[in-house]
Amino acid sequence: MVEGPPHTDADPRWLQDFAERTKRYWTDDRLAALIGQRRPAILPSEAPLLLRSLGLLHRDGSMPPDRVRKYRQINHMVALLQPTLRELMARADTVRLLDAACGRSYLSTLVAWMFKHRYQYPAEILGVDFSSDLVGVSADRAARIGLADVFKTFVSPLHTLDVSTAWRTTFGTPASPQGLLALHACDTATDDAILLGVSLGVDVLAVVPCCQAELSSHWAQIHTDAADAFGPVRGVPHLRRVTAAHVTDSMRVLLLRACGYYANAIEFVPMEHTPKNTLIRATLSGAWNQDAWQEYSALVDATGGAGLGLAERLMKTMDRT
Repeated sequence: MVEGPPHTDADPRWLQDFAERTKRYWTDDRLAALIGQRRPAILPSEAPLLLRSLGLLHRDGSMPPDRVRKYRQINHMVALLQPTLRELMARADTVRLLDAACGRSYLSTLVAWMFKHRYQYPAEILGVDFSSDLVGVSADRAARIGLADVFKTFVSPLHTLDVSTAWRTTFGTPASPQGLLALHACDTATDDAILLGVSLGVDVLAVVPCCQAELSSHWAQIHTDAADAFGPVRGVPHLRRVTAAHVTDSMRVLLLRACGYYANAIEFVPMEHTPKNTLIRATLSGAWNQDAWQEYSALVDATGGAGLGLAERLMKTMDRT
């Protein structure tokens, strides 16, 4: 187990020494043993402070065997997001991203590092969470590893967030993001993030849902009769929970399409790493799509008549009431 970053990690002299020590440690042979023929975006010799702050490197710069899988996982995550990030760079002189329900902000910290050190492209990334403790951890990490100019934090629930005010408070000027990220926002917090992104008209959304319970709860209340073909799935608690999670994400994709986004769901990380491994990625492409809304309605009917609260909220946002 890697020891967590000690207090001395905040000493600039220690950080510089650690960075130099890590670069010396990762010889060509050691790097080849770690990455093989791949060329990941984040290398230990190039991102020592980032990987140390994420708990992946020892104080001597080495990477323990039990952290190699996590290292490969974060590179896989970044690789999947790179097309989205490059698309945003093609659209804006300064890329602005909102990390909704950011928690400890692992994903947005990685993205901030990519913009500053890999792309060398102007970016403002704002992590928002209702927990001041978690936001404080994220802000301290960003300051410690030299990302405070790119990544900042703001304490607020998503449903009361004034994005323009938050941007002015943190970055000095009011602004609206072109993209929204949400990694493992629990249950309907993912829907809060989607609603916020659609309301803002962001060009790109990338959300990784977690702990979808709303639909499963609704299904548990539906009476099943002999003519109900989907009833056996809803009637078994384990199958109900697992199936409801996938159907929830299918409904979210259809609702995003209805709101004028090209949306799809892909595997974010392999199943052996975590069962919460679905990335919903959406790019703004047009206006209201009635066909997608009808597909959503048909899916609701086919699974027992219970939909997502997100649907009504999006309808109001899109003035479709």
